[in-house]
Order: sequence, then C-alpha cells, then structure tokens
Amino acid sequence: MKVFNNILEYKKVPKAIVTIGTFDGVHRGHQAILKSMVKMAKETGGESVVVTFYPHPRQVLNIDSSHLRFINTQEDKIKLIEKTGIDNLIIINFTKEFSRTLSEDFILNYIVKRIEPVKIIIGYDHHFGKNRMGDFSMLFELGLQYHFKVERIPAQDVDNIAISSTKIRHSLQQGDIRLANKLLGYEYSYSGTVIHGAEVGHILGYKTANLELKQEYFMIEEPGVFAAYADFDDMTYPAMVYTGQRPTLDDNRPKSLEAHIINYEGDLYGKNIRLRFIDKIRDEHKFNNLQELEQQIETDEKKIREVLEAYEKNNNQFNK
Repeated sequence: MKVFNNILEYKKVPKAIVTIGTFDGVHRGHQAILKSMVKMAKETGGESVVVTFYPHPRQVLNIDSSHLRFINTQEDKIKLIEKTGIDNLIIINFTKEFSRTLSEDFILNYIVKRIEPVKIIIGYDHHFGKNRMGDFSMLFELGLQYHFKVERIPAQDVDNIAISSTKIRHSLQQGDIRLANKLLGYEYSYSGTVIHGAEVGHILGYKTANLELKQEYFMIEEPGVFAAYADFDDMTYPAMVYTGQRPTLDDNRPKSLEAHIINYEGDLYGKNIRLRFIDKIRDEHKFNNLQELEQQIETDEKKIREVLEAYEKNNNQFNK
C-alpha cells in the first residue's frame, strides 16, 4: 500500500475507487467498505484509494480534547487499512482552516480534481465537509455533475448489534472486551513501553510489567483484571493484566496498567509490549491485606489460563 501524507504527493491512478472517513477502529463495518473497494478495483482494473484525516477532526474541533479516546493509534490504523488490501492511502492534515471547507468544495478540489474517481463508496451514516453538511444525497448529485458513481454500504451488524466506533468505544470503556472484539473483527490491543513501578507484584511473587499509559489510546476505563496475550521480541505469551488504582495498597497512585507475563522470567524494562485483550475476568476489589490479594491473584491466573486455552481451542483467535 502506498501512503501519501500530503494529497499533493498523490499521483492519479486509472479507474480510482475512493472512500473517505476517519476509520477509528477500522472495525467490521469499515472493513466491509474497504474490502468492497478492493474487490471492485480488481474487477475493473483500477486501484482503491482511501482518504482519511490526521489529526482526528475531534482533536482539532473540540475545545477540550483531553478527554478524547481513540481505538487505534495512527500507526495501527494504517496497518489495519493495509491489511484489507487497499492500494493507496491519502492522509489529509486536518486543521481548523481545513474544517471550514464547504462540502462541495471538498469533493471538487480534493477528490475530483486530485483523484478523479470513477466511484466513491461510503458508509450508511457518512457526512463530510464544514459542519458535516455533506451526505449521501449531496454526494449523489455531485456524482452526476462530475461524472462519478456513488455507492452506500448499508449498516453492518454482528448478532443483531449494529457496528459503530461509538458502540465499540463504549464497550471497551465498560470492560466488555468480548463484544468489542466481535465488533472490531480482531482483538483490541494497546502497545506501551515497560517502565519502573512500585514492584509490589515482585514482592507477591508475581512480577509485573508496568506499561506507560497514553490515556488517549487506552480505552478501558472500568478497573479490573483481564485475560490477554502479550507480544514482544517476536514471541507471544499469555498474560494477566490489571488496570486500576490498586485500592488494596491505598497508595493514591494514578491509574496504572500492569501485566504479569505468564511463563516468562526475563527482564522487561524498556521493552515495547503489545497487549491483546481477550476477556475481563473480574472487577477491581479492595482486599484486607496482601495475603488475600496474593490468594486472589493465584485464582486469577488459573482462570486466565483456562480462558485462553478455551479461546484457542474454539478457534476464536482472529488473524493477527
């Protein structure tokens, strides 16, 4: 996949099949659009072109963006889009000035003149341009004027649950990992560097890796213990993950993300670890003493081993 960080760098391709969006999560709904584009481009001898934006429009337009959370980093989003087989990705620098671009001007000056699409495919609820005034009806009329076809992909659902980035964010915030993963079509993950912590886990006999938390990319708000996989050094290990403020220790520390890597004894400091979340095991609990906590951790590890074993046996792992 060719990636263009400036639309001026893009060189026109024949029979371009285009879509436009922010694609936070690159979930199953997005994947349906992207795969439809790839299939159509192959059938017509053209190429697929995705137009997206960075930073995310909400980061630019919200007065207070400190509370915003995103399912993917920009790097991960690019990898997920590439995985669908897309030929070209154009990333437009989203600024306040750009946000004032009228819907018609955006389509004419950025899409028609720069890309020359033969077809634009959008999701069922897609809006574009200043104040998101552009919609399917407007795009259809512009298509008649500028000679491109328009197709709208209907809403996608899993088990009668409509797929949306908003629904996935809410599921992750509440710790409903299984539902979020179902809607995503892959395992929700977070990648971070291991930093020094309080080393309480080491005292309890369960050495933990404390991951640096970049709050805008860590979606899980409800504290608790999770079954996960840890990927680092080209290896994958089962992991017991905790996020919360450690009420048993009562040390008033900020929210932390800690992972006990099962079956691993090496030094982890400074390593970059990707945690792929599979399921929530239990909520956070304040224990009377460290001995009670240690006993619960033993129970948690046993449960996590069982959960991951069943997950693998049932062939529920998504392609990585």
